[in-house]
Amino acid sequence: MSQHFGAAILAPEGLQLTAGEKDFFADANPFGFILFARNLDTPEQIRALNAELRDTVGRDAPVFIDQEGGRVQRLRAPLATDWLPPLDDVALFGEAAVEAMRLRFLITALELRSYGIDGNCAPMLDVARAETHAFLRNRCYGETPDRVSEIGLAVAQGLMQGGVLPVIKHLPGHGLAQLDSHLDLPRISAPREELERVDFEAFRAFHDLPLGMTAHLVYEGLNEQPATVDPAMIRLIREDIGFTGFLMTDDISMEALSGTIADRARGSIAAGCDCVLHCNGEMPEMVALMHEAGEMSDAAQARAEAALAARTAPADVDIEALRAEREALLAGRP
Repeated sequence: MSQHFGAAILAPEGLQLTAGEKDFFADANPFGFILFARNLDTPEQIRALNAELRDTVGRDAPVFIDQEGGRVQRLRAPLATDWLPPLDDVALFGEAAVEAMRLRFLITALELRSYGIDGNCAPMLDVARAETHAFLRNRCYGETPDRVSEIGLAVAQGLMQGGVLPVIKHLPGHGLAQLDSHLDLPRISAPREELERVDFEAFRAFHDLPLGMTAHLVYEGLNEQPATVDPAMIRLIREDIGFTGFLMTDDISMEALSGTIADRARGSIAAGCDCVLHCNGEMPEMVALMHEAGEMSDAAQARAEAALAARTAPADVDIEALRAEREALLAGRP
């Protein structure tokens, strides 16, 4: 096995690994893995799959998931709590929303850890606007950078208290997007001053968190390529926003990006991303991706190891007691 991790986070295709996947993951040695609804059936199956994934690389690799709540949550009842969309939950709790969201994401983390999942692609720090595309808007936490930051910090705190690594997203800010980047490339024409004051500002309080994810979008006037593959935008994330953690791409197979999977992987690493996230589980794409992504650079490896060192054991608390705390917050509202 190589000294450095493979510069990728990869996804299995089904409920258990094929012999081909086991061989490939052992050879590729990706930093970690990510799961989707297609990988999730029963508690026993999920735990067995995560053990299989870690066995292939011979270490306690991180296993990620998108468990924001609302429309974007891969684990659903009865496997996990079904939540309101974040923006609706924040509105429901009003002044108590910060504590309510900490409790929500502590519960989420405890549920994830019970299956062997220890990374969650949240908090989402994109600032909502009236024109924000529907794919994103109710996933947001608020309409000002201050509100997004205070809720986002509570989300990150809840996850870490539950033993799950948070992944801040989508750097440097997706809130002005009026297109769904799964399907199209959003182009944003707002002036730099607004971006600095609103979108970039929402992320600055999170500069030292262990993990972050890029956005596939173009800020007209700042860059011509999607941020994920643009060296100037990765520099902005590092130097202007000040993010010092491990930086993964958003899913490299999203249609906002052009060219082959290999082109996208090569462009992301060349731009300065630490690793490439690939989510669809298609083996030919993963083979092509790993050929281009290769092993992590020394700097990426150091950030990866720092992120792994930030993992903690989950708090010894009762989920039902946490639910009761949330209900009490709601009951206490005027």
